Amino acid sequence: MRTAHQILADAAVIAVVGASRDPLKAAHRVPLQMQRHGWRIIPVNPMVDELFGEPAYPSLADIPHPVDLVDVFRPAEDAVDAVRQAVEIGAPAVWLQLGIVSPEARRIATEAGLDYVEDRCLSVERAAAGLTRLI
Repeated sequence: MRTAHQILADAAVIAVVGASRDPLKAAHRVPLQMQRHGWRIIPVNPMVDELFGEPAYPSLADIPHPVDLVDVFRPAEDAVDAVRQAVEIGAPAVWLQLGIVSPEARRIATEAGLDYVEDRCLSVERAAAGLTRLI
C-alpha cells in the first residue's frame, strides 16, 4: 500500500465525492486548493452542473474517464457506497477526508486492492509534503 504522500504524488486526476459549491465549506476549499496546485479536480455532486470550472457528475460511474484518486467529503455511512463505486470504476486509491473514519469502507477498499487513507486532509498532506503538480 502506498503512503498518503505517494498517492498524492502519483495522482493527477482527483474525483471529489461531495464537492460543495459553498466556499465556506472544506468540501469547496480543499479541492480548490488542490486545483490551484495543479491537480485536475472532478466534482461529484448530483446537485450541481459545474464546480471549479469542471463539469460535475452525479456519481463516480458517470465520469467518462479514469481517475487516479477518489476523495470523499461525505459522512462515514455514505463513504461505504463511495468506496464501492470507486472499486467499480477501477480507481486505484480512495481518501476519506479529515474526520471521516469507516472500518467497512477500509475493508472494502483493502479487499479490492485499493490504496486507502482516512481521517486526513488532502490539502494538509500536500502542504506537509511540499507537493505540487505545477511546472
